[in-house]
Amino acid sequence: MSDMIRHNWTRDQANALFQLPFSDLMFKAQTMHRQFFDPNQVQISTLCSIKTGACPEDCAYCPQSARYDTGLEREKLMKVESVLEEAKAAKASGATRFCMGAAWRSPKKKDMPYVTAMVAGVKSLGLETCMTLGMLDQAQAQELSDAGLDYYNHNLDTSPEYYGDIITTRTYQDRLDTLGNVRESGMKVCSGGIVGMGEDEGDRAGLLLQLANMPQHPESVPVNMLVKVEGTPLADQADLDPFDFIRTVAVARIMMPASHVRLSAGREEMNEQMQAMAFMAGANSIFYGEKLLTTPNPEANKDMQLFKRLGIRREEYEVNEDDTAHAETLMAAVAEARNDQFFYNAAK
Repeated sequence: MSDMIRHNWTRDQANALFQLPFSDLMFKAQTMHRQFFDPNQVQISTLCSIKTGACPEDCAYCPQSARYDTGLEREKLMKVESVLEEAKAAKASGATRFCMGAAWRSPKKKDMPYVTAMVAGVKSLGLETCMTLGMLDQAQAQELSDAGLDYYNHNLDTSPEYYGDIITTRTYQDRLDTLGNVRESGMKVCSGGIVGMGEDEGDRAGLLLQLANMPQHPESVPVNMLVKVEGTPLADQADLDPFDFIRTVAVARIMMPASHVRLSAGREEMNEQMQAMAFMAGANSIFYGEKLLTTPNPEANKDMQLFKRLGIRREEYEVNEDDTAHAETLMAAVAEARNDQFFYNAAK
């Protein structure tokens, strides 16, 4: 099936997919999905905000930006022990991947021992690991990879053409450079975008074109629907047509057939029928739990009820015993080097 994975999509081809009659697009996406995945299986992730607020960036959609008054309280980096307790709870509720997000432009040197310890600790619990910490240079990416981080999330957000209307403090090339550093380090790439920010259909095509024409497709492609937060520049943005969201999911599935396409932010605003249609369009990953960073997410039991009604099973994660042993060893080594009691406790 490798011959079905392309990296040479044109803008006209991407636009043509968006312009297909809806039933034809859904059929094409579902057919592609079934060739690469079990259509009744969904990967489940939980996202934990390990450092909230006070981000210096000006992303127009983000309540964590220090530039906007959204009523969000600033919080310091969580302690390793607290993060591991959250990870244990996530695993107990059915998640197989634990994602950790920090509101930074880029992690500082003093933060790296803590985040690498979090990675090793979560890994030792038998969970896949993912982080989103802002921009990474080559050394930072390699340090996270050496700690055992499986995925790094860094979204492109939108098309290159529309990007300047949403963010001015970080260039599109900055984002591409971070993804290149992540890929070079050996980690898997998680990258997608946000729809409903005032972009047009061509911008949605442009975003997916950027992702699909990478030398290697992102293993995970989150498709977020804008969550409008009072105090941000996009608080009064008009609602996105649900069919436009479903079209974006379907085109992502067709253009990146072997990638997990994830329903991320905005699921709280989606009814069950819309979510079911997104799964039919090829979405096969969700964020699961009560909060997605700082915005609401459907409660876990509601997701499980919907899964049962749709006949959907959660995707199982096969634990690599060597990786787990390496993570446990790394945690103990970090504790020994720091002679720090909470690292010792976290390593147990």
